[in-house]
Amino acid sequence: MSDEAPELRASDADRERVAEVLRDALAEGRLDMAEFEERLDATYQARTYGDLAPITRDLPVGAVAAPKVDMVKKAEAPEGSWQGRIVGGEGSSTWGVAVMSGFQRKGRWTAPKRFNCFTFWGGGEIDLREANFADREIEINCVAIMGGMQVIVPPGVEVVVRGIGIMGGFDHREEGVPGDPGAPRVIVTGFALCGGVGVERKLTRAQKQELREERRREKLERRAERRGLRASARDEQYQAHTGMLEDHRDQWRHVHDERGSRWEKKRERDED
Repeated sequence: MSDEAPELRASDADRERVAEVLRDALAEGRLDMAEFEERLDATYQARTYGDLAPITRDLPVGAVAAPKVDMVKKAEAPEGSWQGRIVGGEGSSTWGVAVMSGFQRKGRWTAPKRFNCFTFWGGGEIDLREANFADREIEINCVAIMGGMQVIVPPGVEVVVRGIGIMGGFDHREEGVPGDPGAPRVIVTGFALCGGVGVERKLTRAQKQELREERRREKLERRAERRGLRASARDEQYQAHTGMLEDHRDQWRHVHDERGSRWEKKRERDED
């Protein structure tokens, strides 16, 4: 991929995929800690596919660490649809660990069929609001010991919680909410000891912006409606006032005509 399009910008998911390869290499003894830290720093500083390619070139999976870019546009599901977000594959990240620290998986990434995470005196966040999904049903296995994790799902996703807590617990508030047709199902499992796993349903930034725009439009429509009602009331008042003035004028003309008629009759009598 990097030989074909080395200047294309790398995404967070691409960098995370390379980081996974480095972690596996560290666990297998192919890299020592100093080499791992040096390459990991280079991974998160990489801007293009050309920057990522050399980092894993000497590792067994170096050739596939960064994805191949297909420059031919294929027929795809509508953008933003659930069908378009269930992409298959292995997922861009399959685990997260926080020991007296923290980890995050958020933004544009691909959630695998099973994501394993562990925290000890630390915290983790798994945000699926903008994620793609490797399968129609995915499992997030959380082990929290004196730590916590937060799983964030978008509206429309069905949530099932099967975790066990000892002096801790799993959040079940989002269970029982029906999912949208074609939406993925997220199963939260695991174990919490003196810790907790929260599950929360939140709108994406785009959905929040759309909701704000809708509320703004409704507010403008209500304001325009109130202005129309006030203008209508002013018109009615003006018409009523105009009618009263016409009535006064008619009465004045009638009185004036009667007085004129009486003076004319008196003058005629005096002349006789």
